[in-house]
Amino acid sequence: MPEVIEHIRTGGLLIVPEIILLVGVCVLFFIGPMLVSDAGEARPGLRNGWGLFALVTLAVAGAAWWHAGLEPVERGLFQADALLWYIRGLSLIGGALLVLVLWTQIDDAHSAEAYACLLAIIAGTSLVAAANDLVSLFLALELVSIPTYVILYLGRRDRIGGEATLKYFLLSIFSSALVLYGMSWVYGVSGSTNFGAIRLALDGAPHAGEGMLEIAFALLVAGLCFRIAAVPFHFYAPDVFQGTTASNAAVLSLIPKMVGFVALMRVIPLSGAASGGTQWVPELDAKELLAAIAVVTMFVGNLMALRQKHLFRLMAYSSIAHAGYMLIGLAVGDVLPVGGRQAILFYLATYGLMTIGVFALLIAGGGADRALATDDDVRGLSRSQPLIALMLAICLFSLTGLPPTAGFLGKLNLFFAAWSDDTHIGHGLAMCLAINAAISAYYYLRLVALMFLEPATRPDSPRVPVAWAPWLAGVACAVATIALFVTPQWLWDSIH
Repeated sequence: MPEVIEHIRTGGLLIVPEIILLVGVCVLFFIGPMLVSDAGEARPGLRNGWGLFALVTLAVAGAAWWHAGLEPVERGLFQADALLWYIRGLSLIGGALLVLVLWTQIDDAHSAEAYACLLAIIAGTSLVAAANDLVSLFLALELVSIPTYVILYLGRRDRIGGEATLKYFLLSIFSSALVLYGMSWVYGVSGSTNFGAIRLALDGAPHAGEGMLEIAFALLVAGLCFRIAAVPFHFYAPDVFQGTTASNAAVLSLIPKMVGFVALMRVIPLSGAASGGTQWVPELDAKELLAAIAVVTMFVGNLMALRQKHLFRLMAYSSIAHAGYMLIGLAVGDVLPVGGRQAILFYLATYGLMTIGVFALLIAGGGADRALATDDDVRGLSRSQPLIALMLAICLFSLTGLPPTAGFLGKLNLFFAAWSDDTHIGHGLAMCLAINAAISAYYYLRLVALMFLEPATRPDSPRVPVAWAPWLAGVACAVATIALFVTPQWLWDSIH
């Protein structure tokens, strides 16, 4: 018994920031309902207090993250390495921005539960990176999924919002079933759920269970492709984005992608081609599968985005296209002058700034009650709200991949990673990336043209007061995407 307690204690020391976040979740869930009457009424401004509490909780967890060591450690269910350190910091910073984005998008009576769900999602994201076992990985994935169902419903409780929540709920359950079934095949082949033990069992080729391992790989990729909204598991995204609030759309555009790609980075080396679990090169069949998904995802996302007039649906298809870009890094592997894994991690940071910035500024421009959601809403925005239009244009330029923004460097890294592969697949992926970047420029720059070159649809309408919290998040994202273009080396160094 003392050995078990010591094992739990040493494992818990690796996830102190996540424990802090989960303590904050418990406080919000237990105390929040006590401040709401039986009639569902709460004191006006209560959401401001809970938002501040969420920011303080993230700050305390951030202090614990910053003081954590970078020495690789494996202790049972969890491990600490450079990937965990990077993803933990990225999720905490992204979480703080998302708290500001959520600030005006939730009512006072449900604010505690909404912030609790957001903190739980952030904790689950980090725990996915910390997982050293199939069991802990699956539990971390569900710690992201289950609060997401709740926060989707809390944000918009009308018929359309309920339909969007139900679609995401049912398809997410299907995704989890695929992942769990794939994990069961891995366990059947290796006889263990621990990543290290699985690598040892699968070391050497050919392996007796190679056929089973291929089935497991296909199931895991299929299940995790739902989370990153890759084709053909993308079809839920436009309806869910349109049917929920802008803050929830911002969460869905970034967090599932972080979770999906980090989980793929953890499980793909288990398929056999691993070197210490940090570098891998996909075998030809896996490379062809990942490359095909990347190409189809890029083209479907961008071509469908060309037809969209609703900004949330446009951002949903944009999110699909960006998933295709990042899949290039998985397809080309990680033992190149510009490794695919490093290119993905760098792109996740830049993509987070871009997409959170867009949704934050759409909320800020629409005011406290609604967000800018259609072409007509942003038409002539530079005349009524010039600063918001300028910041939004910077984020859209970054999504396009134009200098001087971080999005340019993110796409450039992925292009170099693909071209450095020096195979027909790598060169083809690089050219597809360049073509799709050009396609995406049309619908991103069209929005910029609407803001700056078109007259307002309703020029006599009264000016809407700017919501300060999402405005602050949007400006921070726009400024950071310029700053990251000027000084990107520190972020690139932190990945290794």
